[in-house]
Amino acid sequence: MTQTKRPNILWFCTDQQRYDTIHALGNPHINTPNLDKLVEEGVAFTHAFCQSPICTPSRASFLTGRYPANVRGCMNGNEEWGEGAPLVTALLAESGYDCGLSGKFHLAGASGREEPRPKNDGYRVFHWSHDPEDRFPSGHAYADWLAAQGYSLRDLREDPASIPPELHQTTWCTDRAIDFLSEKRRKGPWLMSVNVFDPHAPFDPPQEYRDRYDSSKMPAPLFRKTDLTTQPEIPGDFQNLSRPPEEFNAREVIAAYYAMIELIDENVGRLLEALDETGQRENTVIIFTSDHGEMLGDHGLLLKGCRFYEGLVRVPLIISWPGQFPLQEERESEDNPEDIGSVSDQEDTAETSKISALDDDLPTPAGFVSNALVELVDIAPTLLELAGLPVPLRMQGRSLLPILRGERLPDHHREFVRCEFYQALNPDVPGREQYEGSYATMYRDAHHKIVVYHGHEHGELYDLENDLGEFDNLWNDPDHAELRFDLMRRNFDALAFSIDPGPPQVTPF
Repeated sequence: MTQTKRPNILWFCTDQQRYDTIHALGNPHINTPNLDKLVEEGVAFTHAFCQSPICTPSRASFLTGRYPANVRGCMNGNEEWGEGAPLVTALLAESGYDCGLSGKFHLAGASGREEPRPKNDGYRVFHWSHDPEDRFPSGHAYADWLAAQGYSLRDLREDPASIPPELHQTTWCTDRAIDFLSEKRRKGPWLMSVNVFDPHAPFDPPQEYRDRYDSSKMPAPLFRKTDLTTQPEIPGDFQNLSRPPEEFNAREVIAAYYAMIELIDENVGRLLEALDETGQRENTVIIFTSDHGEMLGDHGLLLKGCRFYEGLVRVPLIISWPGQFPLQEERESEDNPEDIGSVSDQEDTAETSKISALDDDLPTPAGFVSNALVELVDIAPTLLELAGLPVPLRMQGRSLLPILRGERLPDHHREFVRCEFYQALNPDVPGREQYEGSYATMYRDAHHKIVVYHGHEHGELYDLENDLGEFDNLWNDPDHAELRFDLMRRNFDALAFSIDPGPPQVTPF
């Protein structure tokens, strides 16, 4: 199919969703038929990594195509967006895209206030709702909408499980997106950011969705009793201490988490129906991803913070454009894809059953699955190339279009991926006195992961080929001292080469 005009872009970003939460990609415990459909007609990247395991720096990176440290976007709860680089949405808007947003933004702090917008974010339509709580004195479009329907957000939040799905923030975000993409007077292409708050904690889906999941049948978190002694030894700011999963009813949490994702999935289906009904599906690129993952009981931990386990830094990434991105049968390499760490190569034990990239017991998706290492910073240059725009010289992401279009073998995109945590939880903020303001970096290639906690002697080193659950920390193992040194050198090189040296030099006469 020959493309004659610039595509629309529907960018659906969840909050705190792990990579292993899609049925078609190996999770038999969750129901995601609409995400499965996107996988079947698009390209799913099983090894996509965020650039920070916490909200603001991650969003700062994928909205600019640059690492958080280079855009003054490292802190969660910063006073305002640091304007360290243009947002990809602004670049698209300047080229003629009509841009809209519903839901979360979070390039600046929103604790008890309306989040200040950047000087230029590119959005003509901006339905802001940081989260579904009643804690914003003004500017909360979701609360205002509920009030217009005769409901009080404060009253509804007294029992979140009883909130009707049609009044849920996820549904409201989707409604606003459908309104936007259905506008009839628009002449050029559009981009819509749908930024729902779920499946972020608290884990409180509508009861009818929670009832679909039997907690006794949920997979157990990745946990060993040794986590109770090893986790306290690892430095870094985190929101909770390691505990036995039964102490916080981990299977109940997982069931609620999956229920929230099923509600998300149903709203993805509503968006697909709206695109079909308006005749726009064939000219709309759909991106589904999340800003970072969730520990979900792994190693006895919940939520997020200064950790770099797969469940926290690895996220879903599906890109779908029917008729434009080749399906699996069109790939020359389909008979010999390189697997860089799926659990299907491991013994199916209680410890590893939950972390599969592709489950051998499930049918192979009809769409194409790429196991290449990719980063969320790669989204921005991909969007610019889709729109026929040049990629700025200082943008650090690498376009995924060669893989999407079948112009490059799908098993390789990057030699390694990296992740940053630079004082994301500022100890100077009231209520955070227990934090040190941690600095840490992660370097992960196809075989190993190393995490350096800067200013500390302790770190983490994992052999991902034999220990994908990341239980056996080889940092202090004398037999792996040479490997640790080599990976520390590579991590240091990656850190140095990621620093933005500034604008290009003036060409001498």
